[in-house]
Amino acid sequence: MLNMPSRAPIKSCDKRGPLIVISGPPGAGKSTYAKRLAEDLGLRYHSSGSIFRAIAREMGIDVMELNRRAESSPEIDLEVERRMLEIACKGGVVIDSHVAAWILAGIADLLVYVKAPLMVRVERIARRDGKSLDEALEEVIEREVSHWHRFRRYYGVDTLDLTIFHLVVDTSVYDIEEAYKLIKTAAEMKLAKQTPRERSF
Repeated sequence: MLNMPSRAPIKSCDKRGPLIVISGPPGAGKSTYAKRLAEDLGLRYHSSGSIFRAIAREMGIDVMELNRRAESSPEIDLEVERRMLEIACKGGVVIDSHVAAWILAGIADLLVYVKAPLMVRVERIARRDGKSLDEALEEVIEREVSHWHRFRRYYGVDTLDLTIFHLVVDTSVYDIEEAYKLIKTAAEMKLAKQTPRERSF
């Protein structure tokens, strides 16, 4: 059984260096932009999805099964949160995650949300993973419904409420380079306002 971390909201931690969070639903492009931004800014990159997949491997099940178990086992999401907070509180990192922005809003320097219409995202995932459109659609809907219910129940978070974000980018309106330029510009402008200590890590 996984250890249950505290549900107390995170409002401060002893981080050194920037903390940028890029959130969004499956297929919106958050991993692509987060990895590139981390590289260009000289920051570390971490994905809560990789933490979730690591837990699935530790339990000997696939990600979809772990999603299903998480609907009735809050300790799974809370363990993802615990590991993610350890990373976030070190600073100097770009995190991509579906829900991290709501958890880390009190300590993050920049919160970015990337989005795209459902079928645009489904087509991207089908191409990326070599799946049929029907398979990709079923998987995306199951994941998103599961995420919405779990985070609403466990954290009181409505993942459809984007008011916490500093920047929201529709990646179906802009091409990859245009969308990335918006995100990078926002990050550079935010970091330029930080003190030397806030920028160091």
